[in-house]
Amino acid sequence: MESFYAFIAVILVAFVVLVLTATYNSFKTQIPPDIDQPLKLRLYHCMYALIEVLAKNLERFGIVEEHVLLRPIFDGLPACRDSKLFIKDLHFDGVPVRIYCPKAPSARKRRGLIFFHGGSGIFGSIRTFERVCRYLARKSDSVVVSVGYRLAPEHSYPAQTLDCLTATVHFMKTAETYGVDPDRILVCGDSAGGNFAARVCQELVDRRDIPKISAQVLIYPFLQALNFNLPSHQKNAFTAFLTQECLVRFVLKYLRKDCSLLPATVAGSHVPESMSLKYGKWIHPDLIPEVFKVGYKPLLPSPFLPQVHEETKQVFEVRFTPLLAEDAVVCCLPDTCIITCEHDVLRDDGLLYKKRLEDNNVKVTWYYLEKGFHGTLAFFGYGIFSFPTSSQVVKHIVNFIKDY
Repeated sequence: MESFYAFIAVILVAFVVLVLTATYNSFKTQIPPDIDQPLKLRLYHCMYALIEVLAKNLERFGIVEEHVLLRPIFDGLPACRDSKLFIKDLHFDGVPVRIYCPKAPSARKRRGLIFFHGGSGIFGSIRTFERVCRYLARKSDSVVVSVGYRLAPEHSYPAQTLDCLTATVHFMKTAETYGVDPDRILVCGDSAGGNFAARVCQELVDRRDIPKISAQVLIYPFLQALNFNLPSHQKNAFTAFLTQECLVRFVLKYLRKDCSLLPATVAGSHVPESMSLKYGKWIHPDLIPEVFKVGYKPLLPSPFLPQVHEETKQVFEVRFTPLLAEDAVVCCLPDTCIITCEHDVLRDDGLLYKKRLEDNNVKVTWYYLEKGFHGTLAFFGYGIFSFPTSSQVVKHIVNFIKDY
């Protein structure tokens, strides 16, 4: 009996330590007063911090990997029936997809929208953005295809981009089967999904066997891993839900690298001087508008560490960092909608790509959410548990795609 009480005591102590650690981590994370509904966001972040701390400790003791425990959280709650849509699960050349098609008859072939969910390539699923895709299909009268690409680390990079590319090409070749005009197909993605959308468009620039993508929608996209100290990285280094440390940790996990490389990667020690000079014309704080550089402090260059570069050299591939695409590719890209949030470490990735596109005479529609934060789209469709910026994002997407 004494051993039983001792066991219970250990469990209680462990739980208290867990809660205290999560509370400390939560309040170490910043919730700016001008962010969208700060008290609600603080509550959500406290809940997430508790689960994250538990997941990290279970992984540390070899019980279960962190991403396995976190994935159900990212999936969200199942959505109710939708009487206005036909919804069907299929496979496009082996890639799982879910198609949303309005039931109402259409006078002409509809536009198509291919959606790539976010989640660092590690988390998220078709279910995560079920409510988003349903809304886009209904409000824009489009056939929406949500792509369930394979996740890392079980499936190594670049499996995720390749799955997105495979699903896109298949849909473009068979669009008319689903009542879609092949010349009115857009791609859309948030965060890592924005990376995949950008890269799919770049990969298809020279394809002549399929129609051209008519437009792309990039929602707070992740587009580069060379500089983690841009103004938005500094300003939002500790802002929920994606801190600077979390961003780099997820990049390393996505590439199946040791997270001990994190400090050196944040400092930029993975980038040789030759590459800093070569790509400085595309990725540099000086390219960010001054209005977004309030409080920014340039850092002294960190010493280059060849071993860190060797371990992380995949980040210099255009497939991983779309901002490194040559001008000959960028100038051929379709009309683009970019949505950025002020309280987001990835804000400047979107601003840098916006500049690159505009410099190459690509038409860009830019929506900027002053109160927005990274991940706000995932909260859409949950009523009072959602955020105003969640609705703003989907409305901006609908307004943009209705022109195509």
